[in-house]
Amino acid sequence: MSEGQCAAVPVAEETVSDIKRLKDIARQTRIEVLCMLTEAGSGHIGGCLSCVDIVVSIFFMKIRMDAADSCWVERDRFVLSKGHAAPVLYSVLARRGCIDCDLLMGLRKWDSPLQGHPCARLLPAAEVSTGSLGQGLSVSNGIALGLKLDNQQSRVYCLLGDGEMQEGQVWEAAMASAHYRLDNLCAIIDYNKLQIDGRVDDIMRISPVSKKWEAFGWNVMTVNGHDFDDILAGFNAAEQVKGQPTLIIANTVKGKGVSFYEDRVEYHGVSPTKDELKLAVQELKR
Repeated sequence: MSEGQCAAVPVAEETVSDIKRLKDIARQTRIEVLCMLTEAGSGHIGGCLSCVDIVVSIFFMKIRMDAADSCWVERDRFVLSKGHAAPVLYSVLARRGCIDCDLLMGLRKWDSPLQGHPCARLLPAAEVSTGSLGQGLSVSNGIALGLKLDNQQSRVYCLLGDGEMQEGQVWEAAMASAHYRLDNLCAIIDYNKLQIDGRVDDIMRISPVSKKWEAFGWNVMTVNGHDFDDILAGFNAAEQVKGQPTLIIANTVKGKGVSFYEDRVEYHGVSPTKDELKLAVQELKR
């Protein structure tokens, strides 16, 4: 998998050339994630591929971190509330030099620190153990509030799935975020509109998403979750908001980047076959 082989890449300032660079990192990340899932023989294709551009934007353009010190006190925090997209996080952490690239093909293996959902006990570079949906925003609230109490300037980024918003705990957390005026918190919804059982709004309608979060006291904006300029503009705007947490609704496509996976609910919770992997890599390399 030489085309998707990871190598440590530093964070950068935003320029036109960096947008091209982000696209290349995202392409390589998608290839790497599909290779990891194929090797593991299980996982989640659709929701991994839909959030790659969001996670790459955060880790290569926004987040402050020390690859050699996962406990650096001034770091920004990233909470992957939709923990089943862990392969994306692992690939990006490897490219930032936080973990060894050789670990990636051990995804979901019994003795691997890279489990199917992030486990902070096994992998300190993962900020929080996640997987049971609905909990990530609550944890992010606690982190954001703690940072404020400690007079730290760090920010917290929390990535949620759209189906995850059907969990009641998300809305309790949303109330608390606004109540405590957590303007150091930015939540992002990977709004690909599909969950394991079908269309999100067919299972339990969450729309109108923007109006609901605004009613809970959040600053809300909508971006194209596959357009780096749009994503970064959203993050930059969120940093200027005072007295409110910010929600970024990122419109995405399930399975983005591989035509035969895109917007297909049957690829929510499966791994690629070897034949699919070959075709997918060929398409991503074009």
